[in-house]
Amino acid sequence: MGLSINEIKNGLTLLIDNDAYVVIDFQQVKPGKGAAFVRVKIRNLKTGNVQERTFRGDEKIDEAYIEERKLQYLYLSGEMYHFMDQENYEELAISKDVLGEKTRFLKDSLDIIAYQYKDEVLNVNLPNFVEFEIIHTEPGIKGDTAKSGTKPAEIETGASIQVPLFINTGDRIKVDTRSGSYIERASGS
Repeated sequence: MGLSINEIKNGLTLLIDNDAYVVIDFQQVKPGKGAAFVRVKIRNLKTGNVQERTFRGDEKIDEAYIEERKLQYLYLSGEMYHFMDQENYEELAISKDVLGEKTRFLKDSLDIIAYQYKDEVLNVNLPNFVEFEIIHTEPGIKGDTAKSGTKPAEIETGASIQVPLFINTGDRIKVDTRSGSYIERASGS
């Protein structure tokens, strides 16, 4: 049974051409003449692509039932990343293709959210901010605490990010996993 256009709202997941989409934005239009319609901006949950679609008043739209699973990162084996479901303790393997650039910030025991449709993981979300230890960077120069400028540093996952000049090997920092940028020194450093 499909949804009517009046039931479309932000955050709703739809099934269009056998792909799952989430509604980012919608606008209901009721012209003076003719039938009402809804213009929606939707994001493909698998590819991340955004597109606009228009649905007429008499169209029925199928809802996609997306399962949200809380997972904990365990280990990497070849091209597969292994996670444990925190509710039923089952192990789940997710390919590098699904994770993409997010693999740069996967560290042992990191909790993530996976979005699954019909036993296929479409996408994952990492916590917005994660603490990492700096395993290698050029030494900081005394007195460089206020001067602007950055240098490359390697974090414990092997990823390289830009950090301020005063950060040293062994320091713990907070990183924004969405942009890959340095936020601040972690407390206790």
